[in-house]
Amino acid sequence: MESNEVLIDCRSVWKVFGERSREAIGAITGRGLGKQQVLREFGCVVGVSDASLQVRRGEIFCVMGLSGSGKSTLIRLLNRLIEPSLGTVTVKGRDIAAMDAATLRETRARHIGMVFQSVALLPQRTVLENAAFGLEVQGVGREDRNRAAEAALAKVGLSDWIQRYPRELSGGMQQRVGLARALTADPEIILMDEPFSALDPLIRRQLQDEFRQLAKDLGKSAVFITHDLDEAIRIGDRIAIMKDGVIIQDGTAEQIVMNPADQYVVDFVAGISRLHLVKAHSVMIPVDQWRRQWPGVSLDSLPQCSPDADIDALIGKITGTGSDAIAIADNGRIVGVVTTRSLLLGVRGDAEPRAAA
Repeated sequence: MESNEVLIDCRSVWKVFGERSREAIGAITGRGLGKQQVLREFGCVVGVSDASLQVRRGEIFCVMGLSGSGKSTLIRLLNRLIEPSLGTVTVKGRDIAAMDAATLRETRARHIGMVFQSVALLPQRTVLENAAFGLEVQGVGREDRNRAAEAALAKVGLSDWIQRYPRELSGGMQQRVGLARALTADPEIILMDEPFSALDPLIRRQLQDEFRQLAKDLGKSAVFITHDLDEAIRIGDRIAIMKDGVIIQDGTAEQIVMNPADQYVVDFVAGISRLHLVKAHSVMIPVDQWRRQWPGVSLDSLPQCSPDADIDALIGKITGTGSDAIAIADNGRIVGVVTTRSLLLGVRGDAEPRAAA
């Protein structure tokens, strides 16, 4: 279950690769230079530019963007696989840049699991031994680490495969072993860098659903990197869209689709179906506005739906009742009305313009 507790707090973090990174950052902030200009003038590559985000307990936070957008660089800053050029990253309230090597290792081992696209299983070790490897490195005894690994493998549906070797597993099963390896140490945070991108579409969707359900059941927080907006919407509670190292917009999928920050985001979300994404509260019009437009119709005569009903449900209600409008009721109180017009605008990804009061 999500809470307001912030587990990862990333504030104005930069990563610029190159010897003149500080000069480059100054030029970006002072002169508004872009990524290509920085490369030409300073010989530096902008990985992440002034990124800020927070990940709360129990939340799945997706970071998406095209190749070169900075998303994989960002996730490596969150557990200090690379050092930031500027800014701070705190994990559970502690600045990871201030940690000594031993404390950083312990933080990674006990609080942060990581799953990469290339799961990198050890071919000479069994599934059980691969899942237990992280605890082995920590010096946990064989019996205890195997017990924890067996429990993690059971959670990902691989109890019958613990004595098999990676070569005997499909790609999807190998990714499950990688996830089990991350879960074995029971971390609070899981970082996932495009773990399903190389899989067939059907297996990929299955693993997406399984991962989301498992993370929610176990109360894990996750940062999930992807280049696929459909995947981000399917998995994420919130989504950040990156371009050229900059977080262009973050919010729920519904917020991003209904209120894109710029043309880049508009183009990104253009092909996304709104049927199960956009809810009634985003397409309804205020009661007073509806009454001015339909002065002779009683609200009590309209069929009702909740504010969380999606567009598909609203279409079903309108076609099933023959009504031209639906009253949106929250705890017995009508808070808005969805008209056929506002519903069609929602399908297109637009909000009904609000009339002046």
